[in-house]
Amino acid sequence: MRHASILVLATGGTIAGQAGSATRRDYRPGQIEIGAFLAEFAALGVDARLDGRQVANIDSANVGPAIWRDLHEGIGAAMRDDACDGIIITHGTDTAEETAFLLDLTLPTSKPVVLVGAMRPADAVGSDGLRNFANAVRVAADPDAPGRGVLLVMGDQVLSARDARKAHTTGSNAFKGFPRGAVAFATPSSLDWLQPQWRLGEAARWQFPDEFPEVPILHCYAGQDRDSVARLVEAGARGIVLAGLGDGNAPDSVREALAEAAAQGVLVVRSSRVDEGLVDREPDDNANRFVAARALGPAKARILLQLLIANGVSDLGDVQEAFNRR
Repeated sequence: MRHASILVLATGGTIAGQAGSATRRDYRPGQIEIGAFLAEFAALGVDARLDGRQVANIDSANVGPAIWRDLHEGIGAAMRDDACDGIIITHGTDTAEETAFLLDLTLPTSKPVVLVGAMRPADAVGSDGLRNFANAVRVAADPDAPGRGVLLVMGDQVLSARDARKAHTTGSNAFKGFPRGAVAFATPSSLDWLQPQWRLGEAARWQFPDEFPEVPILHCYAGQDRDSVARLVEAGARGIVLAGLGDGNAPDSVREALAEAAAQGVLVVRSSRVDEGLVDREPDDNANRFVAARALGPAKARILLQLLIANGVSDLGDVQEAFNRR
């Protein structure tokens, strides 16, 4: 039986970071090249053939459309290569959920695509990078991994890209899934799927955009006034994601300003600054021309809205359906 052949696209982050001390708190992400990382990993004796390519070596706070495009093109080529069984992306954790979700929406599900990172740099006491990576290899090499969209592997959990979110600033179990929790549990020696494939044979849902339209996130707070909306519209926003109070609420003046923007053709999505919970449609949404984000937090709601606008989707019913879709 041949070993799985896996393409590893490296972008940096904590998994490639170093502090220069096993106990130092601060560190520099993106210090270790993928060749050196894979050489260290090879010493563990994991059965897989790994081809590493350095896309970037940066803090994931600096990840954006240029790197997303490079990743998308690299994965697309690997999808068409019969010799490649799966793809792993090493990535910083701060924006991993956005990269994972974007790729999840713009790639077919024919081969596994797995994002993996770490919460501690490589030279820290209890560094989790190599274990997380070994778990990612286990997932990417598994014949049952396709048909699940893009996955994120952290802390022995496998999360769907649509569900995954960073929920702790520095903790070792920083990621969780909502509304679903883990879809599998992985270790370097085992993999247990908790549900069958849910996207088997699915093509890419949306075309990767030539340009990402301007879609800011408006964070809601007590005492906010309507000028916060006006500034975004004047700056050319084509869509606005409200990181609202509670289940997507906002002060009356802000809500009125958003409704005026929506009447002018700006797509407005009500999301929540709260960590968990659904934002459902409410009676005034029809009159205000608002879209409810449902289970998506502000960061992922922005990604989806950018894709919809770039793909020419402007009908409110079609936009809402995209946010409803699992």
